[in-house]
Amino acid sequence: MEVELKLLLMPADAAAFRRLAMLPQWAVGKPHLQKFSTTYFDTPALRLKEHGMELRVRRAGRLWTETLKAGGRAIAGLPQRQEWEASIDGPRPNLAALAALVQRGSNWEKVLTAPALAQGMGPIFDSVFRRTVWSFRLPHGTLVDVALDQGELRRGHAHEPISEIKLMLKAGDPAALFDFALQLQNKVRLRVANLGKAARGYALVAPQPSTGVKAGAVELALEMTVDQGFRAIVSNCAAQMQDNESGVVRTNDPESVHQMRVGLRRLRSALGLFAKWAPLPVVLQSELEWLAGQLGAARDADVLADTTLARMADACPTEAELPPLKQAASMIARAKRQHAAGSVASVRYSRMMLGLVAWLHSSRWRESPDDSARQALAEPLDKRAAEILARRHKKLLESGKRLEHGTPEDRHRVRIAAKKARYAAEFFQRLRPARRAKRYIKRLTTLQDAIGSLNDATVADGLLRQVEKSHPGLADSTAFARGFLCCRTNQEVRELAELWEQCSAMKPP
Repeated sequence: MEVELKLLLMPADAAAFRRLAMLPQWAVGKPHLQKFSTTYFDTPALRLKEHGMELRVRRAGRLWTETLKAGGRAIAGLPQRQEWEASIDGPRPNLAALAALVQRGSNWEKVLTAPALAQGMGPIFDSVFRRTVWSFRLPHGTLVDVALDQGELRRGHAHEPISEIKLMLKAGDPAALFDFALQLQNKVRLRVANLGKAARGYALVAPQPSTGVKAGAVELALEMTVDQGFRAIVSNCAAQMQDNESGVVRTNDPESVHQMRVGLRRLRSALGLFAKWAPLPVVLQSELEWLAGQLGAARDADVLADTTLARMADACPTEAELPPLKQAASMIARAKRQHAAGSVASVRYSRMMLGLVAWLHSSRWRESPDDSARQALAEPLDKRAAEILARRHKKLLESGKRLEHGTPEDRHRVRIAAKKARYAAEFFQRLRPARRAKRYIKRLTTLQDAIGSLNDATVADGLLRQVEKSHPGLADSTAFARGFLCCRTNQEVRELAELWEQCSAMKPP
């Protein structure tokens, strides 16, 4: 499988990148220029897209090539898709030639051979760009081709600029490719490209409102090793984060912030589960904590404005003090979301994600001198999954001993333990008895939500104090809201006992 990375470059920085690419300590020979004209095909109902497929016909000089991509996605700019390519005679795709290349009996073959596809398929958008390619020889003999693409996507009168860099490993150590990308980021502003040209072109065809993207199922198999399972789980968590990047950066969508934060929490929980055998570098740990702070502040403000105060207004519809308080809280939340959006759009975030995928793809934890860790990574995942779930459940029981009469900090510790136990059960759900796993996850979710509501009230109290400082005229409103939350908290604490009794009596799946 070819290893390549895709990065986005600001058009204004293209000249600086060209100068950088010509440095003699890197370049091998002279760059060469290519011109590409590409047409993407699908049906009016976008049947190919519905099945996770992309079909294009590209012209380079007198040569025509058709390419089909299917399955997978890009994680931090690293494509994880299958690809088939064939030479053709003209500008129309040859579906029979592609069907002969894909796996026999696969869903892709069925889609390609369906008569309705050939009858309804036509061009839906185009890309036209110039590609400049440099060859680099890195330390220790690694060979890398670097391509700079500049042009645009076209759909009728709609246009989308193309300005991106592709790094392709030709020979040598894949880890060197990521190190080289990080060096480039030190010189020029580069961001990770998670959406390819086709995905951005489809957005011109059928624009979709951005909303939060929940986690997909973790695809695990009984024959997997601990090492393979770890990579699959972490990749799944990173994918959820990146699926929500656009919503956070471009739309100021509260749900996108929430789901990106969920993805980050899942990621940090997964890293904690395997930390004994695959410890994350300290630098990356620090960067994940930084991002958690940025997203957490925005999410806390959103919960206050859109959930806590909204419910309070429903419960007290005649309270005239609440609407102006909610308006002030909403303005603060919007500002915090904008700050979080700036963080996600930053080069710092891109460096963090690129560093994470570099560490994950190169499996650098295998270099550990600890023999027991290497042996554990080679063991069956199913066996270790049972041990991990039992360990997480034990920590949950220990944390819950002071739940009913404890402090808000005690309740928060139980909530974190419940969340980690739930995430672990969700990660390994495909490997455990289905009914037990679903029942366990459902009860932990109920417990987590109940304690989460109490935690939201505690966080809201601190945020309301901040609102009062910045808006002194709302002192009466904040006092009313804090008193309301205090009364509700006392009632909900008393209701926790029954929930905890149910959860503590469970056994992990």
